[in-house]
Amino acid sequence: MTLDNVWPKSWLGLWIILFLLPGTSRSLAQTYLLKPDRIFDGETTHEGWAVRVKGDKIEAVGAIASISTEGAEVVDLKGTTLLPGLIEGHSHLFLHPYNETPWDDQVLKEARSLRTARATVHAQKTLLAGFTTVRDLGTEGAEYDDVGLKQAINQGIIPGPRMVIVTRALIATGSYAPKGFSPDIDVPQGAEEADGHDALIKAVRRQIGKGADAIKIYADYRWGLMAEARPTFTIEEIKLMVDVAKSSGRAVVAHASTAEGMRRAILGGCETIEHGDAGTPEVFTLMKQHGTALCPTLAAGDAISQYRGWKKGQEPEPERLKQKRITFKQAMDAGVTMAAGGDVGVFSHGDNARELDLMVDYGMKPLDVLRSATSINADVFHLADRGRLRTGLLADLVAVEGDPTKTITDLHRVRVVMKGGIFYKR
Repeated sequence: MTLDNVWPKSWLGLWIILFLLPGTSRSLAQTYLLKPDRIFDGETTHEGWAVRVKGDKIEAVGAIASISTEGAEVVDLKGTTLLPGLIEGHSHLFLHPYNETPWDDQVLKEARSLRTARATVHAQKTLLAGFTTVRDLGTEGAEYDDVGLKQAINQGIIPGPRMVIVTRALIATGSYAPKGFSPDIDVPQGAEEADGHDALIKAVRRQIGKGADAIKIYADYRWGLMAEARPTFTIEEIKLMVDVAKSSGRAVVAHASTAEGMRRAILGGCETIEHGDAGTPEVFTLMKQHGTALCPTLAAGDAISQYRGWKKGQEPEPERLKQKRITFKQAMDAGVTMAAGGDVGVFSHGDNARELDLMVDYGMKPLDVLRSATSINADVFHLADRGRLRTGLLADLVAVEGDPTKTITDLHRVRVVMKGGIFYKR
């Protein structure tokens, strides 16, 4: 079949094809009244409420009888719960599951053009899963390509979520790169190496200048042949990076899995700790005192354990996951703010809700998990224009079948996705 066989013979035909393309569903009507069974507004649930959308904003929220239908297309969402577009707190759109291709091979052997092409598909899958915003925490060797990906989404070239990006991330020299090579060989890095006063200032400013919305650092990692996670940057170095980033209105987030790496990141002023696997009650108390949020990435550890041979549901949990359950509970007991993010890319994009399932499995209530994935993530990431269903906020909405405030797995049953007043799934 040639292009001539399928290409429309008129402008009307072209318009019809464009109208029907996935991710571009638009109606001539720019005002909608969405009527679900219930609404979760980012904080609590309301029965018999509706949302009126005009343009890219929420115009009204409240009891159905109190909202005018005049000039609006009524969208009946019987059997669903309507909630704010979900916010993915830890993703890597330039990675794909490690059981497909190991991380080292993705960094060393895959062309950036290939990785970018794949990332565009990952972005669409993320959006269609109901995640209308993503905090993408590092391109992992794909340089500043997240900047172009974000621009392509914002310009409507490709469908995808709103992106908060950190570009390359910052690492201490010698701590991160692909492992197992001769010390005589310099291999490509998964992030940017920088050390010491002047170099760190320059690296932070360079990443901001290239387009970073936040700065990510690796406060600890598996150094050298010992392959044990140990702290990388000193507290003074972390404070320096935080000060430089804050002067431009940007936060610093920290990969930290050891207690000491977490302690340094907290005292240095990082706003979120990613992973926190070996946290202690003392460290979690410190997090609470400093208002540092935890993004636990439960789904990444669960996926990696399965890649290593664990048969989930058939065999006892590996010790690593048993310990994670303990530290997760310790963080909750300490009152630490829980952000929601799964380290997606370690596992499949579009399966983002897997993290939220596990947060419930590890002891959180479904309603609290929904808050983490909406209003709490919005607050922690300084996204004041989303995360709640309120008048004047962005019309980023998702409708799912059932009631995820009671059964969190209902989040996998996505019926509607709207971003900025445009339907991407209906």
